[in-house]
Amino acid sequence: MTALRRRLLAAAMLLSISFSRPVFADDCVPLPSTVSPARLAALARGFNADGWINGAPPDRALLQQLRKAGMSHVRLPVPAERVMPRFAAKDEREATLRVLDGALKQLSSLGYSSSVDLHPGERFNRLHKDDPDAAMGEMQEAWRALAEIIRSYPADRIFAELLNEPDIEADRWQKEVEALAAFVRRLLPDATLVVGPVNWQRADSLPLFRPLADPDVVYAIHFYDPMVFTHQGHWDARDPLHDIMDLPYPIDAGDPKVQALRQDLQARAAVKALAMLDTAIAAAKDKPGADRWLAPALQWQQQFSRPIIVNEFGVLKAGAPRQSRLRWLAEVTAYARAHCWGWAHWELAQGFGLVDAATGKPDPDVMRALLGTSGRLEGAPSARRDR
Repeated sequence: MTALRRRLLAAAMLLSISFSRPVFADDCVPLPSTVSPARLAALARGFNADGWINGAPPDRALLQQLRKAGMSHVRLPVPAERVMPRFAAKDEREATLRVLDGALKQLSSLGYSSSVDLHPGERFNRLHKDDPDAAMGEMQEAWRALAEIIRSYPADRIFAELLNEPDIEADRWQKEVEALAAFVRRLLPDATLVVGPVNWQRADSLPLFRPLADPDVVYAIHFYDPMVFTHQGHWDARDPLHDIMDLPYPIDAGDPKVQALRQDLQARAAVKALAMLDTAIAAAKDKPGADRWLAPALQWQQQFSRPIIVNEFGVLKAGAPRQSRLRWLAEVTAYARAHCWGWAHWELAQGFGLVDAATGKPDPDVMRALLGTSGRLEGAPSARRDR
């Protein structure tokens, strides 16, 4: 697709949901042929299937419908502690690997590519901070086991994501991930690796991260800005964002709904929530929109010419106005398309999910916002137009 047509397609999609501030790139950053174009295309549109490995699998009909709509990639978070000897007995580790194998088998049969994401919880994160050597040993043991499953599948269909949201200092992670990537590369010589920076893999953390010597790597960032919008109505009543509800997007200080929310927070003496809201209002005056937050990742890509995927982004449904959520989702994926980045929505059917809880099927409006289409859900975009 030409750059002009890509711009027009993104603009039409944004206007279709009454959001008048499109984000465009003059052109996609030229990339060296280190990661196969077909593999990058496979990462173009996807979702996180959180809870599959440690819960119930999604309905096959749902997966088929999403594939038919144009989704090409499923990120599978594997709870790290369930495949690490320090935290799980042999029987539990083997059972987890069997579930993973079954998930990959089903997804492959439906035509998806998959990312196996080593996704730690609090127990590993504490170990990672306190005992670097032990943590590295556990990551290596986990990947030794995961590789046994992954190598049963075509290398161009399964991506190996080394660690989700590493919770340590940037300098230390740089050294560790270089060593871990070399270790996993010996186990999976033909696989494409996925790595990201520290600090929740934010776009503004990427400038502190140096590309690995390994050329066959995709760099993953996560996007939830502004969090006062994406995490309003937070599930934890102790979190200040729990006190924020019905905040529209874009955030505008002159919006009567924003003014009413400020007054409500003041009346309830919700000091922390009010401060967070005021910070977001001030930031929006300067430069609202995804480009404000994602620009550091684009600048990093322009410097190093490495492929990027936004493999987590989403809006908590409990508190956000529906149309505002659609605007935000559409803006993020329009930005990704404009810059030839892949994306994977967080997540499928839970608090951020793209599934309509009432029907158990993909929410048509959410799908249109994500995919940039205006027709029926079945109308999938072509393979190239998103790249």
